[in-house]
Amino acid sequence: MARPNNDQAHLRRLRDTYARMGCLPSYSHMAKALGFKAKNAAFKLTQRLIATGHLTKSAGGRLAPGPGFFTLELSEDEVRAGFGADGNATGLVQAQTLDQLLVSKPSKTVFLKVRGESMIDAGILSGDVAVVETSLQATHGDIVIAEIDGCHTIKEFRLDQGRHRLVAHGMDTRAVTPKDTLNIVGVVRGLVRSYRPPAAGAAKLAKLGALR
Repeated sequence: MARPNNDQAHLRRLRDTYARMGCLPSYSHMAKALGFKAKNAAFKLTQRLIATGHLTKSAGGRLAPGPGFFTLELSEDEVRAGFGADGNATGLVQAQTLDQLLVSKPSKTVFLKVRGESMIDAGILSGDVAVVETSLQATHGDIVIAEIDGCHTIKEFRLDQGRHRLVAHGMDTRAVTPKDTLNIVGVVRGLVRSYRPPAAGAAKLAKLGALR
């Protein structure tokens, strides 16, 4: 009888190990983490995962995440926010990465951490990570990252009677008009929010700017 293929379960554990260590373990450490009796089993597993695009070999011969390593299951089913709403569950899932959901132009996209509560009524909270596309031209109503009179901020962009304004959505909703300069850095295409603090020792997001 053929042995069951547990590669997907092993892959999930490897993702957890990578998130904790910041790198892929050696074959011996991998075998121990996955409960293999010999590191040769870990080597065979990595060869199968290389063939499926989940792992790859770097220039120095070390194991590295492949293009499919970070894909997770995205269900086609919807979760309803209200009670009494009917929905048809299909159970269908597809492989998807977070960047595929939020990023259309990787070379023109940056992640910026939001600080402050001036956009709280627009659903943007302090600590959120804004996905910003720098190649887009802002239009009326866009949420943007802007440099106004030398200060960077995240606000709603408005064009009123030919004048550019930035509008907050918090305690203070006054529109701000630049005194000297207004430069739109990029348009916010999405947000990433964590409901728990990062684990100790996890890699931190590179600080690209403090946004108020």
